[in-house]
Amino acid sequence: MPTWPRNRRRSQARIPERAWRAIAGSDPPTAPISLRAQPSRMDDLTAHAALGLALRIGESMLAVGAPAADVTATVLRVAAAYGLTSCQADITFTSITVSYDRENAVPLTAMRIVRTSRIDYTRLQGITDLARAVGAGELDVEDAHRRLDRVVAAPPTYRHTVHALAWAGLAGSVGLLLGGGWLEALFAALTTALIAQVMRVLGRQSLPMFFQQAAGAALATGVAVLLLVLDVDVRTSLVVAAGIVVLLAGLSLVSAAQDAISGFPVTAGGRAFEVVTLTAGIVVGIAGVLDLAQRAQLPLTIVDPSPTPVPFPVTLAAAAGIAGCWALACHARPRAVGLAAMAGALSWTAFWAAGALGAGPALASGVAAAALGFCGEVLTERFRVPAQLVAVCGIVPLLPGLAIYRGLFAIVVDADIEGGLAALVGAGAVGLALAAGVTLGEYLGRPISRARDRYDERVRRRAMTTD
Repeated sequence: MPTWPRNRRRSQARIPERAWRAIAGSDPPTAPISLRAQPSRMDDLTAHAALGLALRIGESMLAVGAPAADVTATVLRVAAAYGLTSCQADITFTSITVSYDRENAVPLTAMRIVRTSRIDYTRLQGITDLARAVGAGELDVEDAHRRLDRVVAAPPTYRHTVHALAWAGLAGSVGLLLGGGWLEALFAALTTALIAQVMRVLGRQSLPMFFQQAAGAALATGVAVLLLVLDVDVRTSLVVAAGIVVLLAGLSLVSAAQDAISGFPVTAGGRAFEVVTLTAGIVVGIAGVLDLAQRAQLPLTIVDPSPTPVPFPVTLAAAAGIAGCWALACHARPRAVGLAAMAGALSWTAFWAAGALGAGPALASGVAAAALGFCGEVLTERFRVPAQLVAVCGIVPLLPGLAIYRGLFAIVVDADIEGGLAALVGAGAVGLALAAGVTLGEYLGRPISRARDRYDERVRRRAMTTD
């Protein structure tokens, strides 16, 4: 059996030069493999300071909800700005490790633990602006460290009363979006404000988020049951749905999908498992209260979103209010809040248009999310806001809060397991469509946006395979 020649010279001896040129490859290697480390011209003290800055910036971005791909690109960009061109960054859900490989010297490696994960758009924008200034060569290492200290140690953007009003406005807008009147919106707003305060107290006691989600969902359902007992003329299912949307909005479903598609399976797995766990907390809270109410033989009922079609201008204003209030609750600046409200209106318009053309809820949600991801990618550099703000805030009006409640109600109260599971599966399909749509829109908008550089492309190539 013939064997392949051991080297190119021997193969050229058997194949004519012109024929070899016709078949010889000229593209880059079939797979990107790390090259030999370059000699270091930096002293250890400066290298340690630069590596520590890159690591702190990456940790801070992860702590406020940035995707792993953006964090990795920023870490590499900051390190390269100070001459650390042979760096490797490894990110998991709770930690980040950066290593600087030097020729004829011991590599410098450091790791930091990400202890908190709470969306804060003002801090995220401040960290992003700092990284941009470092990449442009405007700051030395010590000045960058001091500026980062000011960003991460800054007080909250708004007072607690503003946050409470934001949560209340979000829930009230959800009630209007689902077809409720002013009374349903009022009860939804008051219930959600109470949920926010209760979860804040539980968070101070270091109660795990699973139990906080369960407590919030149980409180929303308990208020609905109480309204039924008192015979208050409101559609209580809308009150519960508003509370569920608020609890779902804080989950990192979009970031999990982005990490999975961008080639960060470990981080994506951690985020996805967190989403599943916290959603299970919502399910436990709702199901527990419904079961207790049924055992007490209370007259539980559930109604459709609205007996009559809601005018489009009303739903459009409600969707804008939902997105804007969520951005406000996540510490966004006033200009970013306005942009988030516009994103909510855009998502609802795209969802309504797709539905009018015959698309189902999941497909219509995916189309709306893709439009949001595209706009967020294109507008990021122009308006100096995180791309996550446009995408995450814009999809909040489309979260399937009522579908989850209807599914659990059918299983627990009506004993309709098949119908309940169908509703829950439909809600899950909508959630996946939203996450995948946002990521697809960002990829479609990347050729138009000028905010990406070679470090972003280097990270994005992790998700690609080369033939």
